[in-house]
Amino acid sequence: MLRALLTLLTVIVLTSTAPAPGVAQVVQDGYVIDNREKTGGAQTLEDIIARQKGVKIDDSFRRNATGGGDTGLPETAPLGTLGGASDPELWRALRYNSADVIASSRTPGATVLVQEGGMWWLDFRAGPLRTYGGWLLLGTLGLLALFLLLRGRIRIEGPITGVTLPRFNGFERFTHWMTAVSFVLLGISGLITLFGRVGLIPYVGKENYAVLAQASKWVHNNVSWAFMLGIILIFVLWVVENIPNRHDVKWLMMGGGIFSKGKHPPAKKFNAGQKMIFWAVILLGVSVSASGLSLLFPFEVPMFAATFAWVNDLGLPHYLGMADLPGTLAPHEEMQFSQLWHSIVAFVFMAVILAHIYLGTIGMEGAFDAMGSGRVEKQWAKEHHSIWYEELTGEDAHAPDHPPHAPTPAE
Repeated sequence: MLRALLTLLTVIVLTSTAPAPGVAQVVQDGYVIDNREKTGGAQTLEDIIARQKGVKIDDSFRRNATGGGDTGLPETAPLGTLGGASDPELWRALRYNSADVIASSRTPGATVLVQEGGMWWLDFRAGPLRTYGGWLLLGTLGLLALFLLLRGRIRIEGPITGVTLPRFNGFERFTHWMTAVSFVLLGISGLITLFGRVGLIPYVGKENYAVLAQASKWVHNNVSWAFMLGIILIFVLWVVENIPNRHDVKWLMMGGGIFSKGKHPPAKKFNAGQKMIFWAVILLGVSVSASGLSLLFPFEVPMFAATFAWVNDLGLPHYLGMADLPGTLAPHEEMQFSQLWHSIVAFVFMAVILAHIYLGTIGMEGAFDAMGSGRVEKQWAKEHHSIWYEELTGEDAHAPDHPPHAPTPAE
């Protein structure tokens, strides 16, 4: 009797686990994707493994299992599933943005409660962005320190006369310092936000960092307006004087004279190096401002969907052996792309400005006075901006200064 019961039980188990007749199994990338009727619509281990390998699977068994029959929306009629929609069905509807969500806001993304595309953004932000961005800034500081060690401070080589010449007026200096101070505040607050979890929380604690992060966000969002205004004013004030000319070629060929002593290539009010800084500030400033506006107003200022569509129309992805870039993006995806672009450009911008700060302070004697008092030493102007000196004074920059007339004994 016992043997008969065991035999019957074995037959029942084997029958229940075997594939039903006429139900095909799907082989996908070497894995068998079982028919999900036997799991009640739940995903199988094979589904999970396939998704981990990056294989696209048919997820309609989950996407469409949200209750409500043909409508795809939760059912509220008494005879619906469990009198409506079960919890798993409701969560699946939220997961695939098919739930009938009532939102007080009317913005395009107000009803999107679950957005799965953020994981790649989070991984890139916490990985390559922090790593390479941090090394870029540290590497820039290291190279500047090495240059100072090998070259030393660039001194005024001729005799200091004590005579100063006007270089920048008050409004020009105000514009420069407004842009500079706002940029420093934006850079510090941005770095606090990006590196806070790994660089600050272990030392100041989560509670203190929360206060600091909130303050950094406020500073970043509001000081940005002063920075954008400064970029506009800088362009208007100095664009004419920063148009490249033939003297810039010679300046570049001589390395600006900063790598060796006694060599001073001719230059107008702005030399080739300063012009490169100017155009970097304008181009990077416009780019970081545009992506910043997209982050502040993601539903009103989308950037990347239209940009990707334009790139696809040019055929650039095909030339590089890539698939077309996504031409349709949710507002949340727009913010993810904008945040990464904003950070990448900001890192490059900060590296450029570190070099600018170095040359404008400890790197070159007399340079800080240009934006400090607005006046520069006459000999500094003759050595570093000889053409500008001649246009300003009408004197030959290469002629030696005549010492004051000393009275003779007869006098």
